[in-house]
Parts: sequence; structure tokens; C-alpha cells
Amino acid sequence: MKAIQITATQSMQVAEIEKPQCGAGEVLLRVQYVGFCGSDLNTWRGQNPMVKMPVVPGHEIGAVIDEVGAGVPEHLKKGMAVTVNPYTNCGVCPACRNRRYNACEHNETLGVQRWGAMCEYVALPWQKIIPIGNITVKHAALIEPMSVGFHAVSRAQVVDTDVVMVIGCGMVGVGAVVRSVMRGAKVIACDMDDEKLSIVSGMGAEYTINSARENVHERIQEITQGRGCDVVIEAVGAPATYQMAVSEVGFTGRVVCIGYAKQDVLFTTKLFVQKELDIRGSRNALPEDFEGVIRYLERNNPPYDILISDCVRPEGATAAMEQWAAAPGKVFRILVDFT
Repeated sequence: MKAIQITATQSMQVAEIEKPQCGAGEVLLRVQYVGFCGSDLNTWRGQNPMVKMPVVPGHEIGAVIDEVGAGVPEHLKKGMAVTVNPYTNCGVCPACRNRRYNACEHNETLGVQRWGAMCEYVALPWQKIIPIGNITVKHAALIEPMSVGFHAVSRAQVVDTDVVMVIGCGMVGVGAVVRSVMRGAKVIACDMDDEKLSIVSGMGAEYTINSARENVHERIQEITQGRGCDVVIEAVGAPATYQMAVSEVGFTGRVVCIGYAKQDVLFTTKLFVQKELDIRGSRNALPEDFEGVIRYLERNNPPYDILISDCVRPEGATAAMEQWAAAPGKVFRILVDFT
């Protein structure tokens, strides 16, 4: 079957690999659309320390069930449109014992520690298969990145009296904005790209700040009447945005970190103590986060055509990745079309 492989830094190819067999307890999926994630971009750049090369990337999936193995529950049927929970969990580590399976100490994510789904077929345990209701298979490839943003909002324990600042308005940031709005919070979106800010404004962000040309601190003080934000969600992964999060959160506020910074971050640690901050990591997503995104997409009509920056055939994946690497701030999601 046809698959995309990242074989080395800035090296990608379309390869023929063996089609998987559907074993007991497994579901064989006919993959139709797969999104390129930021982790895939970092793998291609040679900046992903967790990846095992060569790798088939891809864990943002829209697919159709092609075959069902023995022992699979009857609600999963051939021809059903689905997405995938792409994380593994060991069941015995501290995170798993605390039922926070998304943060399993031994997690292996599709397309990172193990081969992913950017290929024509993939066989997976039935427990990882998520029906998508009336969402199209193409749009199902947006569910996983949005669920990561939904999970961050849960980690922040956002309520309707909160002012929430979301730093970074890519697909994960979009998920954080949407979920915060759904919970009734006042949302401030911060990014360096006006187009992204315009999109999240249309999805419920009450205020937007372009950090490339506005004084972020002055704007936050103005919006919050000098109190700072109750919650800041960092969805970029850069030293400057980590420092911004700690600076702009108010006293006794919550900072939730999603992005991986590629360099060490220098903090004024007295702010941790003076503000008595809750600083929390947020990793991956739980099944209920996927379910929340699916309900949102079923009930609303987000601007799919804008959220999907490009849709390419496998042979065009390398060119699409090169364009993304050249202008990362301009891309929401690139989908690879295997139909």
C-alpha cells in the first residue's frame, strides 16, 4: 500500500509498504484524510527528540472502517466513518493509575514513537476507534488537534466568570478558544497573524491582540482593568510566550502549558510565589475531549475551508511541508488526501 515516510531531516518520500492485517480485537481502517501536525513539521525539521526514524507520520485521522476483527463490539461496523485516539497507555504507571491516560509515562503516539496513519490502511485496537456521527470524514481530521485545546481548558478548570487568554491561534489554540467560549468565559486571543485572529474572533473570542505590533501587557491591563487574566493557555511553545503567560496571568491565576519550547526558558520565579500561581501542563487529550469536539462540530458550522489551509495528494506532501516550514504562521492544517 502507499504511505508517506519521513526518512531523515527534510527528507520525505512516498513508499510502498505492506498492508496491515486485521487481528482479533482490531479494526482495519481505510484512511481517507490525515492532517500534518506540528510534531510532524518538527520531525521533518529534525527537531523532534521523541521520534523514531524512519517514520510514517500522521495521527489526525478521518477514515472508514474496512474490516472488523474477532471480538470487536457490534457498534463498530464496516463502512462507518471514524477518527482515532492516537495515544497508547500502559495502564500501570502513575498517570494511568490516576485515570489520566493521556499523560501515560510510556505513551507512544501514532506518527511519533510508532508508525502513524499517513498511509492507505491502518489496523488499530478497537478501543481507539471513535465514530464521528454526521461529521464528514475530511473534517474528522481536525478533531484530534482541537481536542488537545479542549483538554487544556479542562486542565485550567475554566468557568463562566473567567477571563481566558489563549496565546497561539493554530488548530490547538482554536480548540482552546472554542472550549473556553462554550464554558462562558471571556476570551482574549493573542497571535502574530491577523488572519488567524480574525478567524478566532468569528468563533467567539471577544478580544484579539496582535503581539507583533501591539503592546500585549498594556492591552491585557486595559481589557482586565488592571487585574490580569484568570487563565492563560500557552499554545505556541516558545520562551517568549511562556514568559508572557506568567506575566499576564493575574494573582492566584492558572497557567496551562501545551507547547514544547525548543530552548530553555528563563523565568522571573518570584512571580510564581508572589502571584501564588497554578502552573499546569496539558498533554494530548482524553476520550471525553474528543467527544466534546465531535458534539461541537455536529452542532455548529465552523469555517472549515479556512481551517484547512491545503489538501494535497501524497505526491504533493513534500512540497506542502516545505511551504509550511517556510511560513509556519500562515498554516492551520494541511491534509493529505488518500481517497
